[in-house]
Amino acid sequence: MNERKGCEHDVPLIKREAFDEIFAVDGNSTDGTVEYLEAAGIPVHRQPEKGYSAGCRHGFRMCTSDVLVFYFPTGSVPVEDTLKFRACFDDGAELVIASRNMKGARNEDDVNFFRPRKWFVLGLSLLTALLWRRKGPVVWDVLHGFRGMTADTFRLIKPLDSGVSIDLEMVARAYKLGLTIEQFPTFEAGRIEGATHFPALKTGSRLLGYLWREFWRRD
Repeated sequence: MNERKGCEHDVPLIKREAFDEIFAVDGNSTDGTVEYLEAAGIPVHRQPEKGYSAGCRHGFRMCTSDVLVFYFPTGSVPVEDTLKFRACFDDGAELVIASRNMKGARNEDDVNFFRPRKWFVLGLSLLTALLWRRKGPVVWDVLHGFRGMTADTFRLIKPLDSGVSIDLEMVARAYKLGLTIEQFPTFEAGRIEGATHFPALKTGSRLLGYLWREFWRRD
């Protein structure tokens, strides 16, 4: 929502011929984001419900391909990394994450001595793995929305949360079901314009609340 400047930077760099379909899900932008995308030939689907998780679920409803890759045009990660997903899925992955925290990656916080956001994500990643990982690698960036999942897998995990925790829910449910997860390093810089849509304290409390609910979930 409201990412016009990021779209102007990122959209021209997308290798459209590498994808079977490209579309956007919008949560009521007012800065010309929708108009820019439509003028660039990218269909825009307005999400019927508010919220980040609701937008992701709507993306899967609109997707007609076998896999959906989420990319957020903020100018903060390399657009060319969108091309790395196909090989992972061709190798059998069901969830693929572009990680800001694994070896060879860069997190925006890495330029600072005090890194509260990165440390919180690492702690949350470790806790989630300790609770539910059965096999495969530890996912060290459970909150990065730059990821992909097969449509069949998304239906299999039966996402329930309606808030902001869909990224965490994908990983937790994939762990619990023993699904195949792959990750590759990416490079994160600062946003081109504006601030994050996810305030740290409010978002953090919601994510911990999701983990509590998932802990008691039995399907």
